[in-house]
Formats: sequence, C-alpha cells, structure tokens
Amino acid sequence: MDLIQLLVLALVQGITEFLPISSSAHLILIPHLFGWQDQGLMIDVALHVGTLGAVVTYFWRETLRMAGGGGSLLRGRYDGPARLLLLVIIATLPVIVAGFAFREMVSLHLRSATLIAGTTIVFGLLLYAGDRWGRRTEIMEAMTWRHALLIGLAQCLALVPGTSRAGITMTAALFLGYQRTEAARFSLLLSIPTTAAAGFLIGWELWQTGDFALQGDALLGAAFAFVAAWLAIGAMMAWLRRSSFTPFVIYRLLLGIGLLLWLYL
Repeated sequence: MDLIQLLVLALVQGITEFLPISSSAHLILIPHLFGWQDQGLMIDVALHVGTLGAVVTYFWRETLRMAGGGGSLLRGRYDGPARLLLLVIIATLPVIVAGFAFREMVSLHLRSATLIAGTTIVFGLLLYAGDRWGRRTEIMEAMTWRHALLIGLAQCLALVPGTSRAGITMTAALFLGYQRTEAARFSLLLSIPTTAAAGFLIGWELWQTGDFALQGDALLGAAFAFVAAWLAIGAMMAWLRRSSFTPFVIYRLLLGIGLLLWLYL
C-alpha cells in the first residue's frame, strides 16, 4: 500500500476511533474521496488494534484494575476490580456474538456511502438527544449489571458502519443517566476486549496469508494509529470535562448531509 494512503488512513482512524463520529465510516469513505482502492477489512482491524494500544496506555490505571479483577475472580474474591471486569465482560458479550454471526454480511454488504450517510445523521441525532435530556448524575463505579447489558446491546448496532461504537455506547450511557466523562470512560474501556477479539481473529487470518507486504502495512498503520489515537483521547476527555457532545453532533450532521449531496447531486 502507498505510504501516504496508509498514513492518512492511520491518522483518520486514530483521531476518529474514540470520538462519537464513527471511525469505520471514515475508513470506508476515504478511498472513495481520494480515488484509492478500498484497503479491506484486515487493514481496518489492524488500525483498530493500534488504537487499542492507545486506550490501554491512556487508561492504564483502569486497565490494571481489570487485570487485577481477573486475579480476584480466580481467587474467589469479589472486589471493586472484579466488579469492573465483570461489567465490561457483560457489556462485551452481545457484540462478540453479533460480530461472529454477522461478520461476513458486514464486510461484504454494509460498506456503502449511502448507508453511512443515513446512520451518521440518525445516530448523531440520538447522541444529541441523550446529551440534551440525560440526567448526567450516574458514575461508572455505581453501574448496575442491567445498565452494562443495555450498553452492550446498543454496542451491537456499531457493526453497521456510520453508527460509531464509541458514539452508540456513549449515547446509551447518557440515556441511562451517566455523566459525560463517565459515559466516555466506560465506552473506551469497552473497546479493549471488543477490539482485542477482532484483532486476534483478523491477525490470525493475516498471518495465514503469508503476505509479508500486507503484514508490514498492518504493523506500520497500527503504529501510526496508536499515536494519533492517544492524542485524540486526551483531547476528547479534556473537552467533555467542561462542555457537551454538541460539536460532534454537528460534525456528524454536516458529514451525513454532505455525503448525501455528494452522492445524489
């Protein structure tokens, strides 16, 4: 793959992965806009793995707590870290099941610009509604199993490009009454097992191809995406401590409308 194309894709993925604006949609649209060949699902997932490294290192305390929670569960203890780990597992199981069930359909039939335009607008409006009318009183440490499951079920919608995994999980958390930063924090932690599972599956397939050029592109793209994502996470969390999701909603609406005009005018 051309280095410029790989760099652009990695930067776009890194910047958009944890913002509620759908990184998958951007990865699909970039080749259309620049006249490039679609990079395919393997490169997409490799870039996601790069951003996984960013969230693990940015939220290293929470990551260590979850790792400690695994040890607590193995020893038969139910403490704070164990509870956090179980909440993440409960919220992750639905999308893993849905991902295995619908992976082929998503990779082959759900990458059209028209679909992305529609989902970008619809789920942008839902994000605004959750941000506008959510109570914003709950914190992640008080999350119930029911709330975790509801957020996990909402995350299944992110299999449709344009929905945004971060966006739909934050939207669900906002509707359930969580504070903006808490909704974002839980959403980002949810990306760890989901992306790790997808990365393992695609990584195994990538290894079996024996295509060293493709493997090299995947590693380089993941490294670029890691740096961009780490900076984007810090910027978003700083913004949400003092303001709302409205700029992201406006961006989604402009992107969706712009795509429709580009496609049909």
